Parts: sequence; structure tokens; C-alpha cells
Amino acid sequence: MGQTLRLVDPPVLWVVVEAGKPTPEAAAALRRTAVMHRYVGCCEKLNASSAADIDDLRPHQMNAALELVENHRLDGIVYFAHEEGVYSLELFHRLRQIRRFGTWPVPVISENTKDGMVLEGPVCKQNQVVGWHTSEDSSKLRRFHVAMSGFAFNSTMLWDPKLRSHLAWNSIRHPDTVKEGFQGTTFVEQLVEDESQMEGVPADCSHIMNWHVPFGSENLAYPKGWRVGTNLDMIIPLK
Repeated sequence: MGQTLRLVDPPVLWVVVEAGKPTPEAAAALRRTAVMHRYVGCCEKLNASSAADIDDLRPHQMNAALELVENHRLDGIVYFAHEEGVYSLELFHRLRQIRRFGTWPVPVISENTKDGMVLEGPVCKQNQVVGWHTSEDSSKLRRFHVAMSGFAFNSTMLWDPKLRSHLAWNSIRHPDTVKEGFQGTTFVEQLVEDESQMEGVPADCSHIMNWHVPFGSENLAYPKGWRVGTNLDMIIPLK
């Protein structure tokens, strides 16, 4: 991630949250990237070092980052990146164009599908979200079919209640008790009320700007040329 961010035009602030206490070794590695960053720890009370599943800690890590942004009133665009992502420089360029809340489609490499890939995220007409791509019947129960790496938002939404959904809590945070697969929509529902408050990025959501490549499998089949088929049906149109 650091090597990618080195290529992004400043200003950019990388908030890195350690699952446990910050370590001198990690701090030194971050300094060597020459990327402006904030390095903090979290989850010590959860015994992070012996956690069976790092996914259980991610909501706490993201909340630690959100708390830092909110407490210091860091004005900019908030985006959640992680180690299972592949990111283009275009993505970071597009993030700067988001006014309030932006979303885009993200392909997920999967060994359980014919094409080795599923697409998740919005279907757009220009910058208007008109439907959603989704991969499973069960996921149709979600309100917003967004990948965690498929949206970004203006940081002022964290502290200005006039800019966010009426469903928001006192503080916008990731709940740690949400069923797997519903983390994204549960978080987004605190920020926007419906698709009319979203911006499709870029126009027509026509570019793939990042990929999700899950760890833990030796049988992943990468799409030829890393291309996504052009005849992708809208799975869930808006009514």
C-alpha cells in the first residue's frame, strides 16, 4: 500500500491502525515510504495478538481511524483500503472529485464462479446510481450493495449531522456485531438515506479502479487480462 501511495500526488494522509500496540519496526517501515501518515494502535483489550480471525478486529481498526479523523477535524475524503486490495492511481485521482459520497463497482476474485470473478457495486447513468450489481441471492437483503473498498465520503459528514443520514448514531462508526456481508451497507446507511445522495464514480461507473483479491485460497483464477465483461446485467434495478 505504501508503494502505491508514494505515487499519488499530495496531499494524502495514510492512517495506519495496528491491531495491538504500535511497534518500532512498523513505525520505521512507514517512515521509509516517505508518505505522510498517522500510526496508531487499537484492540489491546481484545487480545489482538491471539485473535483467531483478523476480520473480527477490522471494525475496531476502522473505528480507531474514524475517531482520529473526527477528533482532529481532518478535512478530506475518507477511503478504507486494506491488504486484500489492488488499487489503480486513477482511483485516488477520482476520490478528490467526490463532493459528498461516491461509490463505484469493485470486482472480487472468486474461485466459486464460472468466470472467476463477481462484480459488486452500483450501476450508473452518468453520475446517478440506478441499480446494483450483486453476487448472491442472500445479498439481495442488503439495502446498499457496496463493497467496503467501493465507496468514499467527505470527512465532514463525521461531525456535521446536517450532511448525513437521519439514521446515523451520535458518532458514525462500524458496528462490530453485524452479520458477515452486511458491514458495508450498515455503515453506509449512517451516511446516506438513498441512492439520490450518492455519486457514481466515474460517469456511468464505466471504469474498474480497484480489485478485491481475497487471501487464503490457492485456486483463484484471475480473469484474462484482468478484464470485466462488458455485458453485465443490472441485478437489482431501483424501483
